Amino acid sequence: MQRQDVIRAVLFVLFFSIGAASLSGSILLDDLVRYYQNKHYLAQAQESLVILENLNEDYDALLEQLKGDPNAIKRIAPVALGTEPNEADTIYPRVTAEQLAAAKEALAEQSEAVKAPAMPLWVIRCSKQPRRTVLFLAGGFLILISFIWFGPAERKGFDS
Repeated sequence: MQRQDVIRAVLFVLFFSIGAASLSGSILLDDLVRYYQNKHYLAQAQESLVILENLNEDYDALLEQLKGDPNAIKRIAPVALGTEPNEADTIYPRVTAEQLAAAKEALAEQSEAVKAPAMPLWVIRCSKQPRRTVLFLAGGFLILISFIWFGPAERKGFDS
């Protein structure tokens, strides 16, 4: 009799916990979707913060360089203003449109590789309304089954 009670208790806990998990999951799915969206937005904000910090460091280094070297402005001006340098003894390379397109494509591939999905696929699948309703009903039925079939057994015998 003890072995039967242990098996019933294990099956009750198993069915009830699966039912409760699916029932609570279907109820709390909106919060879970919001959690993953906020997590994604936080990752994007941190990424932007790192980029902005790097730009600030570069800008500070450039300002220090300009303060220390007065000829730096003379060297940077043609690039910043888009004019042609007029030094006779120097050849400046030109970038073709194909090279720019190839560099842009490589950077786009690199940025796509870094991006992670905002939500796991199982959250996306379960968030659709028909599946969410089925998940709710299945959880409810599992809880009912666990109480009906694996609940406390009636004791037959003499009570005296």
